[in-house]
Amino acid sequence: MQNKTGIQNENKMGVMPVKKLLLSMSIPMMIAMIVQAMYNVVDSIFVAQISENALTAISLAFPIQNLMIAVGIGTGVGMNALLSKSLGEKNFKQVNKAADNGVFLGILGYLLFLLFGVLGSKLFFSTQTNDLEIIKYGTTYLSICCIFSFGIFGQLTFERLLQSTGKTFYTLITQGVGAVVNIVLDPILIFGYFGFPRMGIKGAAVATISGQIIAMLLAIYLNKQKNHEIKLSIRDFRPDLKIIKKIYAVGLPSIVMVSIASIMVYGMNKILLSFTATATAVFGIYFKLQSFVFMPVFGLNNGMVPILAYNLGAKKKGRIVKTIKLSVIYATGITLLGLIIMQVFPNQIFALFNAEKNMLLLGIPALRIISISFIFAGCSIVLLSVFQALGHGMLSLEVSVIRQLVILLPVAYVLSLTQSVNLIWWAFPISELIAAVFALAFMKRVYHKEIENIKSDDLAA
Repeated sequence: MQNKTGIQNENKMGVMPVKKLLLSMSIPMMIAMIVQAMYNVVDSIFVAQISENALTAISLAFPIQNLMIAVGIGTGVGMNALLSKSLGEKNFKQVNKAADNGVFLGILGYLLFLLFGVLGSKLFFSTQTNDLEIIKYGTTYLSICCIFSFGIFGQLTFERLLQSTGKTFYTLITQGVGAVVNIVLDPILIFGYFGFPRMGIKGAAVATISGQIIAMLLAIYLNKQKNHEIKLSIRDFRPDLKIIKKIYAVGLPSIVMVSIASIMVYGMNKILLSFTATATAVFGIYFKLQSFVFMPVFGLNNGMVPILAYNLGAKKKGRIVKTIKLSVIYATGITLLGLIIMQVFPNQIFALFNAEKNMLLLGIPALRIISISFIFAGCSIVLLSVFQALGHGMLSLEVSVIRQLVILLPVAYVLSLTQSVNLIWWAFPISELIAAVFALAFMKRVYHKEIENIKSDDLAA
């Protein structure tokens, strides 16, 4: 951004007091993430009114939906880190190239899932269950979500452009509007209110993609009207392999890291289905509920990452250190609050999902045991994003692999051999504790390599 004399002004990420900056950039995204979590849960609440099999179907669909988000967010994280670092370095040509190539990669991601939606949805469900009703529900729901996934890819890409220049308030608007559209349309389309046809689980999918498409259109508009630090030039665009490599140097580990959750959920669903479909439905409900805890932390991270990347480029050591410390403190506070709620109110939570006796018998111990992992999760989640922002995305990947594949799934499988579903849930706190130990050890290494020797006179106030 230039002043009237043509001199480039310092972006607020390099000058605003760190505490105020972190909160101002993170709170809008935390609120947006909570709203996002709300409509994920609302989807399940309404679908649960159809049947338990319908609820199980959307639980089984989660790995593919998460994979879509992984590709969109991972590409956005890489673009975001490169763009914010380039801003800090005052390299405005690279800023615009990062934006152009990020949009291009988002389009490629959509085309990949369009093909899956047309060709692979039914096969995906058939590998998990032989229940024809669950396969029918799931195929209908997932096909619509994949074929029209240009909405979620466009939304994620253009929201990251706003975040990379510090304009996080606008992502609150886009995500909030998208979520409200989804929440309002869910009961209307599922149950056929106000003259609309009763669409059942198809209505839940249509409500979801409608919210995403509207959020995408709004994000595009806000970038054009408000994000003047970035100039997209789609007409003259040519893919730049050097820029793409830089984006994926950070983004690819992030994609793999988020995708690991899809593998973990797929594996857990297979283990739980060997007991009962109800256990899978319980796990699906937990995964929706945990988003109320982790989504605000992800919002905090989304505000933190551009601050760290910018100040790394600007070589401001004090601001980097203070940002990391405050982020860990805030994230841990959020996860501890989530722990308290799940320990105290599991009955009331499951009542929202029309839970019958069998689901309550399985679900209440599940929530209480799994939520113990929240004690360690806040710190780990923040540090994984710190590694990404500072250009060490592989460390984030290593911790995620250790937590969800090397520890969680094998421990869950071994515990399943006891024929006790309740013991399986202990795999979550065990894996989270081990992951936190690795994350702290890696953070010590990154500090000595990237931060300790930065020479600057900046104040972290």
